[in-house]
Amino acid sequence: MPEYYIGLMSGTSMDAVDAVLVNLDTRVPVLRHQLNAPVPGNLRTRLTAVQGKAVTLSHLSELDVRLGHMFADAVEGLLQQSGIAAKSVRAIGSHGQTIYHRPAGPFPTSIQIGDPNIIAERTGITTVADFRRRDMAAGGQGAPLVPAFHEAVFRLNDRNRVIVNIGGIANITVLPADPLKKISGFDTGPGNTLMDGWIKKQQRKNKDDSGRWAASGEVDEGLLGKMLKDAYFRKAAPKSTGREYFNPAWLDKLLKRHKQRIPAKHVQATLCELTARSISDAIHDYASNADEVLVCGGGVHNLSLMLRLQMLMDDIRVVSTEEFNTDPDYVEAIAFAWLAKQTLEHRAGNIPSVTGARHGVILGGIYDC
Repeated sequence: MPEYYIGLMSGTSMDAVDAVLVNLDTRVPVLRHQLNAPVPGNLRTRLTAVQGKAVTLSHLSELDVRLGHMFADAVEGLLQQSGIAAKSVRAIGSHGQTIYHRPAGPFPTSIQIGDPNIIAERTGITTVADFRRRDMAAGGQGAPLVPAFHEAVFRLNDRNRVIVNIGGIANITVLPADPLKKISGFDTGPGNTLMDGWIKKQQRKNKDDSGRWAASGEVDEGLLGKMLKDAYFRKAAPKSTGREYFNPAWLDKLLKRHKQRIPAKHVQATLCELTARSISDAIHDYASNADEVLVCGGGVHNLSLMLRLQMLMDDIRVVSTEEFNTDPDYVEAIAFAWLAKQTLEHRAGNIPSVTGARHGVILGGIYDC
């Protein structure tokens, strides 16, 4: 009888919780069931308001508890829909909701909320959470952590691959065909977060469906040039970032500096181009010999973004991970189920050459049942 794991992921966009039930007995995880549980609008607004900002302890504690219950609700809904009993699930891997990520400075830290005690207590399933900070304690960035999963599932010895995850923030994993070469990976910069924020401000929509609004505008090369001059894009890997850095305030500052008024749809087109260019530039700089690029995350549904990425990658094939039997919408959630398994089996979950940690470490805290 298979031993199941559950993965929970609430990404930078904070629009929903992805919950997956997976069988990890084979090299390629078997996705048995998935659930996308929308985050209530009022809760999303409150989460957005505390991103990287000062917050009272009472407010932070309330959000931590509310998210813990929201994650537990998602698990219960997933089990009910799948017909699988909780006792058949070995563990839950919960990434939590990142509200603060500061890998640099004298006191590096990363804060994810969504109390795992509540998840474990309500579901009766061992829960693994707080994955990032052990890597940071070993001198790493604490992110990205999914490259270890990418290596286990997608690495081949006959082709050089790059995995691109386009969530709120975009990141790449470089998987050389040569087994002696180290894996690299890092956050390339904004994925969907700036585009989502701009369309929310201008049209009160949560996202640009299929990138249609961006496609209706034109790229402002002057504004794009100012964006690409940001120090983050020139910073060498390992590196990681988040909404604390790339957010509406970052965009507003550049728009004011630009001085010339730009139609809103042109700003959206420019933000789409920024994501495509920063990803393609990173691939050309770190994986110029890539044979193919596999894309996952919500950005795979932005047709304008995918088209631009393919054009910028020249002859390198750009495809969805769906072509390789892995649902692009749930790769990260599956990864955290896999990371929970790594933790319970006392195996390292980080890749030092990616995060910059001094050595491999077992990630996360275990809330046993």
